[in-house]
Amino acid sequence: MRVMIAPDSFGNTLSANEAADAIARGWRLGRPEDELVLAPQSDGGPGFVDVLAGKRGEVRELDVYGPLGKRVRARWLLDGHTAFIEVAQACGLSLLDGPPTTSSAWRASSDGVGQLIDAALGVDGIETVFVGLGGSSCTDGGRGMIRALGGLVDAAARLRSVELVAATDVENPLLGEHGAAHVFGAQKGADAAMVVVLEELNREWAVILERVAGVDVAELPGAGAAGGIGAALFALGGQRESGAAVVAEHTDQADLLESVDLVITGEGKFDSQSLRGKLVTQLASAGAISGAQTIVLAGQVALETAQWKAAGLSRAYSVAEFAGSVDKAMSDAGPQLEHLAAYAAQRFDQGTPPLRGGL
Repeated sequence: MRVMIAPDSFGNTLSANEAADAIARGWRLGRPEDELVLAPQSDGGPGFVDVLAGKRGEVRELDVYGPLGKRVRARWLLDGHTAFIEVAQACGLSLLDGPPTTSSAWRASSDGVGQLIDAALGVDGIETVFVGLGGSSCTDGGRGMIRALGGLVDAAARLRSVELVAATDVENPLLGEHGAAHVFGAQKGADAAMVVVLEELNREWAVILERVAGVDVAELPGAGAAGGIGAALFALGGQRESGAAVVAEHTDQADLLESVDLVITGEGKFDSQSLRGKLVTQLASAGAISGAQTIVLAGQVALETAQWKAAGLSRAYSVAEFAGSVDKAMSDAGPQLEHLAAYAAQRFDQGTPPLRGGL
């Protein structure tokens, strides 16, 4: 059997490449006769550049301002006349000095993202700039990014001749109960009071963005992605595309799906957000069209069997349930994912009920 191993990253515990390697090691233990094709994926969040770099282009590095002002080494990809930039490389949660706090939620900025875009614009003949959105530590609405590009008016002028693409599968607007601060603020360290402050600052910022763009970009789907960087990109003339679809297109995913019998994918938490067009369910839909089954190995599974079956998945396995706790699944992520993959492989033809649960 030919198997495509195509996970997303597992939060801050495993990159997509690391997850793919762990799954492959485990699957080989359980089914050594299978032919494995490793094809790590991304929806625009952490791993966007590294996943694409495995297939095309030239990786470049640049010292930029991290989310709290300390310089960090960020990677971006140049492929002919196209640049691929990853927000998480410049202002990702993993670049904080420790766990996110109310202080980091307030201070974190996106200046480094603007520096990466500036570097891409400095390449002769650049035509398209993709910005992968996800995994950010900031909720600054892209103010820092705009500042690093010389201000709204200058940045818009510089990007006028370039196709700018916000690569994200997040559909949230900038403001309101479904917006950047209210939905994602807590995971970036913001308490209830800080969420209110960040919301008000972005409300004021949205007025400025609308004045320059001539359209209320705050309400556009994806405006709230990466702490509102999506809204700023839209104000600069950017258009939204699915991050998973961008990666699929540039890694020839469709051709690969036609050649395999089984797809194994995964992510940190398989929950209701996953059902809203994210990578796992997109792969399941694409696999079904080509006749391949899809199973998911996730850090946590927070869906009922009927829900993930309705999304086209044949099985769903939880690393946390297999390991016995969320803490064990995270502190020993690679080996636990490997062991779970071996368990799933050994039982693939046996019809054994899959592990599932939201520990």
